[in-house]
Amino acid sequence: MEVNKTFVTTDDDQVYEPTLLQLFQALSDATRLDIVLCLLDPERGCLLKERYPIAKSTLSHHLKILREANILILHVNNNAYKYEVNTVYLRKHFPDIVGMLENYIKSNKELNSK
Repeated sequence: MEVNKTFVTTDDDQVYEPTLLQLFQALSDATRLDIVLCLLDPERGCLLKERYPIAKSTLSHHLKILREANILILHVNNNAYKYEVNTVYLRKHFPDIVGMLENYIKSNKELNSK
């Protein structure tokens, strides 16, 4: 299957606009979904390298897929890498997705507190 990519030009670079298919493909992996949930929930204190007992290259691959789907944003400051969920983009193009993920986090907290 070939995925059509629509390119969007920005001041910094040329990036493509992911499709709904790419969004769901990126979130269909349990590790990638957990990364997004972890980054959306500041109470979890998500340190990716420590949280996932997988090879660094595997974690990098998961993060790349999430960035390519425009789900994550990477901030680089010297040698420090910080990822955040691209909620602005997701709320604009897929408004229900962020709400669903936040509701999932909230309902899991309520279940765990009982």
